[in-house]
Amino acid sequence: MAWLEPSTAVWCGGASTIPSPPTLRRRLGPPHRRPPPAGSLIPFRATHQSDHVLFPFSTTNNEKDAARVSRRSSILLLFPFLLVSSPSAASPLVSDDLQRYTDQGEGFTLLKPSSWVKVEKAGATALFEEGKGSNNIGVVVNPVRLSSLKDFGTPEFVADRLIQAERRKESTKDAQVLSVAERLGHSGLPVYEFEYKVDSTRGGIKRIFSASFVASRKLYLLNITYSDNPDNPLDGKTRMVLEQVLHSFDTA
Repeated sequence: MAWLEPSTAVWCGGASTIPSPPTLRRRLGPPHRRPPPAGSLIPFRATHQSDHVLFPFSTTNNEKDAARVSRRSSILLLFPFLLVSSPSAASPLVSDDLQRYTDQGEGFTLLKPSSWVKVEKAGATALFEEGKGSNNIGVVVNPVRLSSLKDFGTPEFVADRLIQAERRKESTKDAQVLSVAERLGHSGLPVYEFEYKVDSTRGGIKRIFSASFVASRKLYLLNITYSDNPDNPLDGKTRMVLEQVLHSFDTA
């Protein structure tokens, strides 16, 4: 998918209720507990690449303007692999079937359905797929010369740029933002979250849940893509599970 354009300027759960951390978003944020060792998967039970330089240094006003354009162009190309897939009929997900995945090397953690398989794909730091269908969870980590996600702009600004980029794709028939939110991650890092719907000639209608944050001069991007065609729409229970995955994305 196309991603962020800057402004000018992804623990184990118990059977009890999970407390929520300080948050700026309008919905429940993720729990904050210590993640397991790198790359490990632990059952979770809940209650309910690029070769180009992303951000070149600049010393003059003209170079600064060029750097901004370079940022916009490069960030928009970070998720091209996540929407190119075929439609599929999937079984509803349940929250009891989530596992914690942690990549200590890259510094992120998230929950994933235990039956979804990790696959290798160019451009993806981590990619999990449900069988051979269109449903997947992808993470991309790229170095940036920014210290905060706020340097890209407000969540609303980013959402507007994101949807504009989707609409410019030849395969896109329609794209609509459904919700925009902001929450606090570990150490108070701002995390932007988006939900939108894309009707594409590649795989039909898809629901997209996205999250992003900047930490240690790295941009972390999570994309959850799930089929939402009229003959097999996204059901409420599955949606709740996908939102749990979305909210679990954080620094390790």
